[in-house]
Amino acid sequence: MAQASESLNDQNSQGNHVVTDISGHEFLAFTLGNEEYGIDILKVQEIRGYEAVTRIANAPDFLKGVINLRGIIVPVVDMRIKFNLGSPTYDQFTVVIILNIEGRIVGMVVDSVSDVTTLLPEQVRPAPEMGTTFNTEFLIGLGTLDDRMLILVDIDKLMSSPEMGLVDHAAQ
Repeated sequence: MAQASESLNDQNSQGNHVVTDISGHEFLAFTLGNEEYGIDILKVQEIRGYEAVTRIANAPDFLKGVINLRGIIVPVVDMRIKFNLGSPTYDQFTVVIILNIEGRIVGMVVDSVSDVTTLLPEQVRPAPEMGTTFNTEFLIGLGTLDDRMLILVDIDKLMSSPEMGLVDHAAQ
């Protein structure tokens, strides 16, 4: 039980993200299309209804634009576009999850948010290898809950990836 106090958010001495023990770890469950995903609840700052964004010229399609959140300019990423899950529709269930990633505030548009779920180690399976059709480097694994399956996303790794261009990295 020495590792019980360690969590998904541990960092090594260089400040790099290290996935360790996720026993009893909480995930925010959200939907994109017909699939249910989960992200580390500790990365979530708040959940807001979808509102109009200000578009940025020459931004990638998945970057919907920016919003002014109490004086902070927040980039907003549409995850349905990012994951190539068809054209997004914005309705009363569409929400923006405001995340704090490495001190940077980022918004993530999802179809809906369902609940916060605690997963035990035996409920998390490794992500299957999908070859070149799907990049699993941003997945922690698959969480199994009775008849539900959550695709667990390493939101730190995804949002701070160079292709997203949302979080600056100090030279190492």
